[in-house]
Amino acid sequence: MTSYSTAHAPSSLFDGLRTRPSQVWGAVRLVPLVRAEPVADLRLHPRIHTGPGVVDLGRKGSYCSYIPHSFVAEWTGDGSPAAAYGTQLSEGPAEQEQEAVAAVRLHFHRRMARQEGRRRLRFLPLHLALEGYLALHFGGPTIAWEEWSRQALRQGLSPRVEAAYLGLQVPGLSDALSVFEIHPGQCGVLVYLADALAAAFVVPHPEDYRTLHPTLVQDLYGDLVHHYATLMPPGTDFRARITDTGIRSLGELRAAAAEQTDRWAEFHDTTMAAGLVEQESSWQRVRRMGRFTLSRFLPEFRPKQDNHIGEAILDEHGRTVYLKTFRLSENQVRRGFLLSRLAAHDWHLADTAAEFGIDDAALAKRLETAGFGYLLRQRG
Repeated sequence: MTSYSTAHAPSSLFDGLRTRPSQVWGAVRLVPLVRAEPVADLRLHPRIHTGPGVVDLGRKGSYCSYIPHSFVAEWTGDGSPAAAYGTQLSEGPAEQEQEAVAAVRLHFHRRMARQEGRRRLRFLPLHLALEGYLALHFGGPTIAWEEWSRQALRQGLSPRVEAAYLGLQVPGLSDALSVFEIHPGQCGVLVYLADALAAAFVVPHPEDYRTLHPTLVQDLYGDLVHHYATLMPPGTDFRARITDTGIRSLGELRAAAAEQTDRWAEFHDTTMAAGLVEQESSWQRVRRMGRFTLSRFLPEFRPKQDNHIGEAILDEHGRTVYLKTFRLSENQVRRGFLLSRLAAHDWHLADTAAEFGIDDAALAKRLETAGFGYLLRQRG
């Protein structure tokens, strides 16, 4: 697997995007993202699948998950506007239900991102990022220290499994996405559950967003997000407050309203989205696409802080054209943190334990609690 680096990290994930006042439905808060100028020479459209999917990763093995759709990116080579290639629609609800009863189709995909034409790329949204997390130090111990089991030395971390919730299972999310308006020029959205950032989604063009907006309920969300949506109280809506003192004309009223909008955007960007914006990430380039680059990223795995994995398409200036993120749960962060520290010490248990200020037995207990107990040699 290609190593991660910080070489392709953008200066800001949200350059060229502006937030608009949020809309709240129960514990769900949606924050629209708009562009002053859409990206016209790259377009996205969905290709609908049904049932679970298996992705052949070659010598690295395979990736199995519920994969409801893939995205197809179409771009031009000279900067001229690109047309959406087309959308493959699924059958109606009655036909879907009948087919689901009769049989569940298993879809096989070759690679997470596959070239389908000179300027057309098919990739599996979000799963591209999730596969990067699951493949983190997948090979296991690099040195045959006596503490590791034969399975760990022979197979590494295979199989590696993580659980997630479908967006349709997150209380209130489907209702919020169907009820709230789509802003003029909207090219993305930030999804919050109980004011915890759950996911970011950005596309090149407003028409792409209108087409792909419904796919948010088919995305995967972590158990922390589901917990917040289920148990936390409703969020508070944004309300602009303009005092009538000093307002003498429509122009002054318009200026006061614009000031309130700017204050909301500043508060959101510096406070609510800080966990993602300020996150230090390592990036891996997946595919070049003309003047664009498809990449994915992993966080530093900071315990008890926001940690997001994701994938992005960046232009030649490092500006975000496409973005999709997944918030890791605390357990997922802990697993990533443990694997990263072990790899940093060449999988030497005593050296890793010394960094944590604990002994070997305590570190072994942490590994067992994190679900990595099978990697350790069982002593009689």
